[in-house]
Amino acid sequence: MLVIIDALDLVKPDPGLFIWTVLIFLVVLFILWKFAFGPIANALSDREKGIQASLDEAKKAREAMEAMKADNERILNEAREERAKMLREAKEAKDQIVAEAREKANQEYNRIVEDAQKQIDNQRMAAMIDIKNQVGQMVLEVSEKVLRRELSDKQAQEAFTRQLVDDIKVH
Repeated sequence: MLVIIDALDLVKPDPGLFIWTVLIFLVVLFILWKFAFGPIANALSDREKGIQASLDEAKKAREAMEAMKADNERILNEAREERAKMLREAKEAKDQIVAEAREKANQEYNRIVEDAQKQIDNQRMAAMIDIKNQVGQMVLEVSEKVLRRELSDKQAQEAFTRQLVDDIKVH
């Protein structure tokens, strides 16, 4: 039973022990507050500030990305418009060049046809002149041969001369 009584003494509060326990607890609490909780609280505060700064930077980066995306869309639209404009201008230039080339080709064709027609006309005239000259030459040769044969006697020459004189008077 003594053991039980001794055991009961341990459970009984001792005011001196209680004061010392509270005093040690307060000293340990003060030391922890001064040297542990302060740095831990500062570290937590710094970490919280760092996280907040990171969140702010992420928000700014997101806003910057959205602004860049908008700028990229604007630039892309401008590039598309510029490309469409360049394609239109290139098509217009091509059409103009083709039209000018066709016009020049038509003019050249007309000039060549006209020159060919002139050459044909000139060659035809030259051929006609040549034929007339040849016919005239042949007529002269035939006439000369006929006249030589017919005018071989004196009487025929006199009759022919009279006929020529009569023909000249009539005209």
